[in-house]
Amino acid sequence: MSACCGHKKDFDGMSAEYRRILWWVIAINAIMFGVEMISGIGAESQALQADALDFLADSLTYGLSLWVIGKSITIRSNAALIKGYSLVIMALIVFGGTIYRLFVLNEPHALTMGSVAIAALLANLLSVWLLRKHKDGDANVRSVWLCSRNDAIGNVVIVIAASGVWFTNSAYIDLAVAAFLAVLFLNSAWKIVQQATTEKRDAQQAHHH
Repeated sequence: MSACCGHKKDFDGMSAEYRRILWWVIAINAIMFGVEMISGIGAESQALQADALDFLADSLTYGLSLWVIGKSITIRSNAALIKGYSLVIMALIVFGGTIYRLFVLNEPHALTMGSVAIAALLANLLSVWLLRKHKDGDANVRSVWLCSRNDAIGNVVIVIAASGVWFTNSAYIDLAVAAFLAVLFLNSAWKIVQQATTEKRDAQQAHHH
């Protein structure tokens, strides 16, 4: 990915503006975790609960991103690896929940599912807009952008799924979206782990030389 708005791929988050933006994004994600998890359980929507878990994971990992700014490349790479592996764990949880729901099937409440997904979409679009100048950088910085971008994509799909549930009265669309989100988590995890591993290896080689 090419540099954006003057930031190069080695941008490590060392700016007061970036720290301030991260605090805002952390707050947005923490609030939406509570809203979506309560609504997801009430609406019996696996997709909403999966997305709520994503908001929680993002709050924690963005906090980690904030903490490692200014630290060594090895520490920053390790933090990015933790994020990548946490996404894998989250994907497995969502897959497991989806399989369980296939056998204990209840139709989600489409109206709640759709309205909450729209609110989540607006929250994620705000996060993406705040981070737009900082989408390139080291694995730590880039992971924040990738997670926020994926969240926005996921919410668009959940809104579409809510419409599908409304028209078809079927829970399978909701479960398909939950599975799609799990695949999205795995895709991001692969990108983050790949970049973090490369950066860590390069730093170790540079240290030995």
